[in-house]
Amino acid sequence: MRRVIFLSLIAIFFSLWTTPIIAQTKASGLPLPRYVSLRATKVNMRTGPGVQYPVKWEYRRKLLPIEIIAEYGTWRKVRDWQGAQGWVHQNMLSGRRTFIVTEKVRTVRRDPKTKSPGVVSLEPGVIGRVQFCLADSTWCQVEVDGHYGWLRRVEFWGVYRHETLK
Repeated sequence: MRRVIFLSLIAIFFSLWTTPIIAQTKASGLPLPRYVSLRATKVNMRTGPGVQYPVKWEYRRKLLPIEIIAEYGTWRKVRDWQGAQGWVHQNMLSGRRTFIVTEKVRTVRRDPKTKSPGVVSLEPGVIGRVQFCLADSTWCQVEVDGHYGWLRRVEFWGVYRHETLK
């Protein structure tokens, strides 16, 4: 009889112990991978999904685009435009879509055409907002410091090749 009671208590203990873990690993239900941006000026990227893990990198650029590649509870495994990966708490991320200019100076165009007049030139590392992208187009409408225009998807990081953004 003692053995039955002991085994029952162990079963109850393990069921109570594992319940929070199951609840904690529940995902957001949003598609993966997906782009978001940093909500704050200072954001820590950690080596694992929790404050007990060491800080791997500290971002100091609000609105920097980040790609979420995995989820664990309230933590998101992210990748930045240079390929660095780590974990960030969901409160430090925003659904606002932004982009970062890569490689060389890019010209934002008045219309989605290569020969269209330039609105503004952007240096590598400049961050702007993605207004929308059409699935059947290689162009996205963007905004940088009040300047609106068009950039080709290959000229920046922050949207997928055939993604539609409205």
